[in-house]
Amino acid sequence: MRIAWILVVAGLVSAGTAWGAEHGVILQYHHISEDTPASTSTTPADFRRHLEYLRDNDFTVIGLDTMITSLRNHQQLPDKAVAITFDDGYLSIYDTAFPILQSFDFPFALFVSTQPIDGEQNGFMTWDHIREMSDAGVVIANHMVTHEYMLARTAGESEAQWLARQRAELLEAEQRIRTETGQSHRYLAYPYGEFDTAIKGMVQEEDFVGIAQNSGAVGFHSDYLALPRYPLGGSYADLESARTKFDSLAFHVSLLQPESPVTTSNSPSVRLQFEPGNYNQSQLGCYANSQNIPMNWLNRETGLVELNPDQTYNGRRWRYICTARARDANRYYWYSVQWINPGTGE
Repeated sequence: MRIAWILVVAGLVSAGTAWGAEHGVILQYHHISEDTPASTSTTPADFRRHLEYLRDNDFTVIGLDTMITSLRNHQQLPDKAVAITFDDGYLSIYDTAFPILQSFDFPFALFVSTQPIDGEQNGFMTWDHIREMSDAGVVIANHMVTHEYMLARTAGESEAQWLARQRAELLEAEQRIRTETGQSHRYLAYPYGEFDTAIKGMVQEEDFVGIAQNSGAVGFHSDYLALPRYPLGGSYADLESARTKFDSLAFHVSLLQPESPVTTSNSPSVRLQFEPGNYNQSQLGCYANSQNIPMNWLNRETGLVELNPDQTYNGRRWRYICTARARDANRYYWYSVQWINPGTGE
């Protein structure tokens, strides 16, 4: 599968016609099964429908490493480029998703937490499974050792001790993956999609790319310490809603305030700056829980806006989603702001 994909990439580059986009989309899956927790599961039938839609509607499925390297270096991708990822290392990825993906000849990436694999935990793959996938060209990357909340501290733990523990676990997981597969891409998928500015700083110091779970397309100007992905499990597995995400575009947007997604507020404000693009500013809208968020334009000319929600949001994690329809296509620019309240349980 990997060799075939390299040849495809070489052909597209030499042709010089299919590559011309500054954006792509990263998809996130967990279980591919009908017998696992619904909120993180995609049925095999739905998963196959996703892949068929990508195949039949002019999408180019590329490796996560190809997408990240190209966009970081401002090298253009095929329009409608998609990378497929899986988190955690569940057995259904190996015995169900892997053969389906091979039948489509689609590359993908797997983020593994190493402790369940080392402990041969029920429902997880073994290192033999992972090595087989690695040998077939699957990108194997880091999801920490234990899959705990990275924001959680132990009793009496100082900030320096907490951050040192996170760093040690990050590097331990990376070394286990290198030892077992020979791969070391230095990509970290944050467990539960949770991080703060200190964690991002540590990830940057260790020369990792950080990958989150808040939705949106990726582009030249994305935050490579918290790249967005579209989760496609549970209620988000429906193709009718998923296909709009497959086709989405990346805003050039800066998150100005606050810097950290961690909050104790149930209705935090945020300040964003949207650079001009192939969309009408008047059609830019932001939402949470399918409800409009009031937008206070501080400077329309520069795209500076403040979101001041008039609702409260419950739960440990939620997001504000901003979209605008492209001027010349039935496609949407898409960006989301992640919020995390560590004091609230799941």
